[in-house]
Amino acid sequence: MNGLHLIADLKDCRCPPRQLLDAEWLADFCVGACRRHGVTVVGQLFHSFSTDHGQPAGVTGTVVLAESHLAIHTWPELRGVTLDVYVCNYSGDNSARAHGLFDEVIAAFDPAAKTTQAVTRGRPGD
Repeated sequence: MNGLHLIADLKDCRCPPRQLLDAEWLADFCVGACRRHGVTVVGQLFHSFSTDHGQPAGVTGTVVLAESHLAIHTWPELRGVTLDVYVCNYSGDNSARAHGLFDEVIAAFDPAAKTTQAVTRGRPGD
């Protein structure tokens, strides 16, 4: 059960608004980033939300990885994003891949402020 869970809250993102609203763009970007950082994509689901008036209102998405997952949620009205990258380290240490992926996704949103956490899950050998 040894793994690394990286968590970020991104605020006042200065990226193009499309990145906070377009599920297809976000899915393509996240899947591509996962592949660029050497983690194994096994599935994905991204969902666009709409306001009561039918206007775009954010995206929730997950990329399922053989190593675990990437999850992202956007709040365009707040110019905010929450991000989770979790990798297990059972058969090998995926920590560097997780950090690279995490950093790339954060950079794409260009937040004016961010809060991040790194949580070690389990212990080696568990």
